[in-house]
Amino acid sequence: MSRDLITSPYGRFFHLPKLLGERGHDVRLLLLDYENAPSIEVDLHGIRCISVPLARYARTIRRQIEADQPGWLVGFSDTYFGILAARYGRRYRIRSCIDAYDNYESYLPWLKPLHWVWRRALARTDLVSAAGPGLVELMTGGDVDRATAIVPMAADPIGFEPRDKIDSRRQLGLPEDGTLIGYCGSMHKSRGVEVLFDAITLLRKTLPGVELIHSGRTFKDVLLPSTVRSLGYIEEAKMPALLNSMDTLVVVNRPSAFGHYSHPVKLYEAMSCQVPVVASRTRATEWILKDHPDRLVVPEDPAALSAAIARSLAGPPAKYRSLPTWQSSCDVLEQALASAAKRELSEGTMGRAVK
Repeated sequence: MSRDLITSPYGRFFHLPKLLGERGHDVRLLLLDYENAPSIEVDLHGIRCISVPLARYARTIRRQIEADQPGWLVGFSDTYFGILAARYGRRYRIRSCIDAYDNYESYLPWLKPLHWVWRRALARTDLVSAAGPGLVELMTGGDVDRATAIVPMAADPIGFEPRDKIDSRRQLGLPEDGTLIGYCGSMHKSRGVEVLFDAITLLRKTLPGVELIHSGRTFKDVLLPSTVRSLGYIEEAKMPALLNSMDTLVVVNRPSAFGHYSHPVKLYEAMSCQVPVVASRTRATEWILKDHPDRLVVPEDPAALSAAIARSLAGPPAKYRSLPTWQSSCDVLEQALASAAKRELSEGTMGRAVK
């Protein structure tokens, strides 16, 4: 990942293991250091974190399994970790779980041998968990007999809650009286950001004071229009203020192998701040916003997106209720792990790990 989990713990890769540890489970978090720095072991909020370079990663997995005799191996974050969880679960007769928040096959669509190994791992693991039902269905091939769990994304507990808009803008030096539309994340052509640019151009014909505020990385092949104010990377502690500065947050994506199964955490963060959102309609966002279908817009249509943003700006304040938290998502994962273990015991086998 682009962020270091040890220096900046975040997201499902950290909060789910952390909460499991707080609930009495003995948890180890084994991290791969993409920079090939020396191995380190630290206690992070009660969780033992072990970070090792690629050359030592597989060896460290074996050493930890042999030393700790875990009940479960859980592969988070990418195809490689899921594959390893299933492989070593099978080798050591340990239950394994593969978790995903994106369609990882869409990352490298041309690498077919990796896709085959990934699907083989999914078929052999004891539990499949994912950020939404469409992704679970994709990962299991629609096999209703598989042990599965829908473990939603959630906002990290760092202050994603409603705040005063003017104070939030002052913190970031943003215009106090302007109409600000937010886009948080990578400016990448694969997500259809040109559609957003065109939508803002259309919107400014009737609302000339509208400004698009961007935070995140801009790829070299994306030319930002003059209507965009890009703040670049914003440290995580300032993200609640940034979102609370917005009149509407926009999430755009294409109806693609990636877009349909991407579960943007920024949607959850904005809704936790009660900030109005507008999102491209994909299988994932349709599920996330199932109680707010008026917030969805047909993908790749600048006119429709412009109209949806205009409605959001003119409409009543947002009211998002019953949002998932990492606590509630951990409830689901913990129960799924327990249920999968009981299911295997009732069948008199260690499950797919020994088949």
